[in-house]
Amino acid sequence: MRGNMLQSTVRGALLAGMTIGLVACGGGGSGSTGMAGTSAVSMPLSISDASSDDWATVGVRVLSIALVPQDGGSAVTVWTAPTPAPFVNLEQLDQLSELLGNVSVPAGSYSGALLTLAANPGDVLLTVSNNPESGFPVAAGTSIPAAQIQIQGAQGSSGNRTVPVHVDFDAPLVASATQSNALDLEFDLAHPAFIIGHTPPAAAGSTLWAVNFNGPVRHRAVREIAGLLLRHTYGTVSSVASDNLSFAMSKDFPVLPVTDPETAQVSDQALQIMVDSANGTIFYDLDAGTRAVVRDFSAQAAALDGRYVRVAARYQQDGSLVAVRVWASAQFAKVWLSPEGHVLHVDPSTNVVTVADESGHPVPVSVNENTQFYFRTPQDAQADATPIATGTGFLAADNLARGFKVHVSAVDPLATPMVAQSIDIETAAYSGAISAANDSGFTYTHHFARASDDYAVTLSYIAPATPNGTDASGNAVTGFKWWNFTFPTLAETGANAVADFVGATGGAVSFGGTVGALQAWGVSRATWADPANPGGWSARNAILLPTPVPLGAVSSPLANGAFGIVVAGGAQPVSVALSTASGAATLAYQIDRSGGVVTISPEDVSTAGGLAAVTAGLAVGAPVKVFGVPQADGTLKAYVIVYYTGTLPLLQ
Repeated sequence: MRGNMLQSTVRGALLAGMTIGLVACGGGGSGSTGMAGTSAVSMPLSISDASSDDWATVGVRVLSIALVPQDGGSAVTVWTAPTPAPFVNLEQLDQLSELLGNVSVPAGSYSGALLTLAANPGDVLLTVSNNPESGFPVAAGTSIPAAQIQIQGAQGSSGNRTVPVHVDFDAPLVASATQSNALDLEFDLAHPAFIIGHTPPAAAGSTLWAVNFNGPVRHRAVREIAGLLLRHTYGTVSSVASDNLSFAMSKDFPVLPVTDPETAQVSDQALQIMVDSANGTIFYDLDAGTRAVVRDFSAQAAALDGRYVRVAARYQQDGSLVAVRVWASAQFAKVWLSPEGHVLHVDPSTNVVTVADESGHPVPVSVNENTQFYFRTPQDAQADATPIATGTGFLAADNLARGFKVHVSAVDPLATPMVAQSIDIETAAYSGAISAANDSGFTYTHHFARASDDYAVTLSYIAPATPNGTDASGNAVTGFKWWNFTFPTLAETGANAVADFVGATGGAVSFGGTVGALQAWGVSRATWADPANPGGWSARNAILLPTPVPLGAVSSPLANGAFGIVVAGGAQPVSVALSTASGAATLAYQIDRSGGVVTISPEDVSTAGGLAAVTAGLAVGAPVKVFGVPQADGTLKAYVIVYYTGTLPLLQ
């Protein structure tokens, strides 16, 4: 098994360099403290995540979010959850943002954020996906009992347990009426220290799961609000504007765990949704079974008040929300029932796509000659509203793969079998072992537990002139870019990016024996119909992932920035290099297990104290887990190391 106890799988490492938005969680009122007398600035509010193949639900409750002034003043609470605080399923936010609305932030500069998470038993929900990695220790679709989830860092009295999560910003967040700004805080399910499974003897064979928020929540700078990719948002319409160009709605949350029929948890967070008067908004009336392209809501106004809606929206540069598509019904279950989740299986022979729903259950969806496929591109209004393909030929050409994040809209959501009217491809991610990289493209090979899901796909790089976001300084970037795991601010861009990528992925590290050679792994965000490949997918970027190595033992101590390891089944040791550079240091975690309780302690190897602690922990014979990128010289460049004290973990 590829280290699934210590990391969520590779698709999840599409990191926050691909997501934008101001982040918090839940819904409801907001308040503020500190910075009295300053003017207020409106900012978008959302939460994002990098995802995992092993989990269908990772539900969390964020109680509040506060911003820390750069001048050292009191933290400013900008958002507070309603009561009861709703769950947000992080697994559904694969490179997407869960939109909550706009919050009022006092003008000024902020250096960090403080999130308060609920940490009572039952405040974190874990449900295993329908098709986890081979060797995952819990059966597919299992909901983990609250007693088997250990929330790290919990404090407070019983019934009022919370976890404070401090996040330092990479650069100050400036709230100003003269400039657009936002913040992205991402929960990274791919982080090796986020969810750790262990089987202590006292658990009588049960797997306990330690959930650690210290490290997996991080800051990413926002460059352009119009590029924000939003998850479909739910609401109850309260009114239609007199000019019929917009409607107001209150934000609704689906209940977790899912109920039957699913019901809405209403918040007082208000959103104004504009019609796309230029390109047209596609409006689906799920009760009447009709579809119309509208440039105002005049024909729908009389029936919209009080109805439930699901909205695919995008931000304009001025902060207004424009509807690309709207689904409406008198029943919340109808707007919710169309499955949203990751593609589990594609069968072109039967034209059936299997999608994981909110609970991780597989939902088979039939594709017919009328099914429309969309690829979400909020930065391009016309492309966002135009299908990229219609009919079964899209499947026959292998253009839909396991791991894509989609939202299906059914002709009749209550029908069995369900027939897809449209499929929104929200993110197209390919991942796996990298091979055959050259100046025109490279190949991903990915093997799954179910062999029929395997793929070997060759992706071209996007064209050199294709816009591709910005660099760490905010300068516009064109063409392919790539970076090493956790260091998107150090992305390789420009004329040498492709050549450097080819050089970086040509290495391998060999332990010999039954383990053999380990090659570079990566994950890429693909885009449709780039000039480099007008009829298919091209890679916008690539992230070199830390290839998980089997659980090993230190064979030579840490000295001069490197140590040796041996692994079970290997015939020879391998040298592992650590980086101690501030801002690019190897992530190190000490894991102590005693009496069935796991404690996860991050160590900063860029400091003298942290390096000394890790050096002491990496004594010869110490059990260690390494995640790194193979180098051309046969060494392993470590991005994450996890070393153990106390009782050796039984899971590997």
